[in-house]
Amino acid sequence: MKHTAVDVIRTKRDGDVLSDAQIDWVIDAYTRGEVADEQMSALAMAVFLNGMTFEETARWTQAMIDSGERLSWPVPTVDKHSTGGVGDKITLPLAALVATCGVAVPQLSGRGLGHTGGTLDKLESIPGWRAQLSTEEIRAQLSDVGAVVCAPTTGLAPADRKLYALRDVTATVECVPLIASSIMSKKIAEGAGALVLDVKVGSGAFMRSIEDARELAKALVAIGVAHGQKVSALLTDMSVPLGRAVGNAVEVAEAVDVLRGGGPSDVVELTVALASEMLSLAGVSADPATVLASGAAYETWEKMISAQGGDPSAELPSPKHVHVVAAPRDGVLTRLDALGVGVAAWRLGAGRARKEDPVQAAAGIICHAKPGDVVTAGEPLLELHTDTPDAVDGALASLDGAYEIGDEAAARDGLVIEVVRG
Repeated sequence: MKHTAVDVIRTKRDGDVLSDAQIDWVIDAYTRGEVADEQMSALAMAVFLNGMTFEETARWTQAMIDSGERLSWPVPTVDKHSTGGVGDKITLPLAALVATCGVAVPQLSGRGLGHTGGTLDKLESIPGWRAQLSTEEIRAQLSDVGAVVCAPTTGLAPADRKLYALRDVTATVECVPLIASSIMSKKIAEGAGALVLDVKVGSGAFMRSIEDARELAKALVAIGVAHGQKVSALLTDMSVPLGRAVGNAVEVAEAVDVLRGGGPSDVVELTVALASEMLSLAGVSADPATVLASGAAYETWEKMISAQGGDPSAELPSPKHVHVVAAPRDGVLTRLDALGVGVAAWRLGAGRARKEDPVQAAAGIICHAKPGDVVTAGEPLLELHTDTPDAVDGALASLDGAYEIGDEAAARDGLVIEVVRG
């Protein structure tokens, strides 16, 4: 039977279930350019409005995997994926930590868009470090060092790359089947033996409610299981920025502190929680908390950065302009909104509005206080870093109402809300 884009669009527009053959054809035809962007836009909107069954979503994922190459690695591997947050530098200490514990980590990462930071943008603030590696270079680094963080190879899930860009400009991003298939097509194609997902929940996350985050986590895990993947998902709190640094170079510096056995307690907590889950899925018995506290993972970090041309001992970029936001009164910081801080950092130059926009390596925010900390009137609360002083007013506008100071703070629960396993 010969398929047409119009027939596939009509099927989903009318709320019917797409057949395996329809899904295989439309993804392949779109990748080849036979289906036009405006036709795929219409199909994406139909999916957004009418949803997909689990079977459709699993098949859609497989079709996107099949649009490109599927990688394999010379050693046992485990990977992690975060749905994105503010101050989320966890990949940096995590990859080195898990590799130090004995399991290789091929972390193919992305760049930031909007208020959520990108791992590659952070690492590119290190002088000389390069994101683009060949498959052969990735394999060699996994064997020699045990960890690699780099950009995806160009042959990986090209259908997803096209569709991802299209969803961003057609208001079809917030759709669980399309999100789940996008994430899992790339991760399964990357070929890791096991996968742990960090699904963020809260104001600074893509999923604001626990119900939406749980739905996404269950969909991601189910797709992984259907494709023979060892996979689990942690739902983690993103109502407050992670750590005290938000930006690029400032987050690298904080990650290095963690790797040397220090750093903020929340970054350490989440790094250890994700490492424990990754090692468990990989069948390795190790105590990541002890390894991290010892500073042993920092040696792996140095090798990882050096292998990609970076100088781990080089001085990180510093901002041309610093603006300090002082505490307006004595008391306890009761709230620090992740979204407000994330948007402020973006406006300072730490993020981008479009994929082709540049980012400032030195831009970002240092949070001198986190919820629960005692603050003193006139003392630094937030420190804004930028190379463009004109951006400060916009950042301050984003921070208006983003923090509150009271007389006492409510107790906060741990970062990990719940775990979804296959």
